[in-house]
Order: sequence, then structure tokens, then C-alpha cells
Amino acid sequence: MLKGMTSQRLIALSLTGITFLNFPLLALWDKDIYILGWPLLPFGLFLVWGILIAALAWVMEKQETT
Repeated sequence: MLKGMTSQRLIALSLTGITFLNFPLLALWDKDIYILGWPLLPFGLFLVWGILIAALAWVMEKQETT
């Protein structure tokens, strides 16, 4: 069961990443705003990318005890 749940979580994480890194949502980040000296679009991309990597690491390292 552990392998099945991990696969389902990875698929959900992939679909979430595709959704957040797709054009309609990226257009919301395309503003002339700067955060810590970075334009909003690259800052948002790196932020979402980092969150996806952290979530992937959490899913892969999670140990389920039954």
C-alpha cells in the first residue's frame, strides 16, 4: 500500500506543478513589481519551484507506519 500511496502523491504533485507553472497562472505574476531586487515573475517561479522540490522531498522521505 505504501508504494500505491506514494505514486498517487507524486502524480498529484506533478499535476499541481503543471497547474502552477502553466500560462494562465504565470500571467498573474507578470507585473512590474520587485521583491528583494528581483522582478516578480522570476521570484514567483523560483518560489513555486522550490516549494515543489520541498514537497517532492517530503513525499519521497515520508515513512508511513501502520
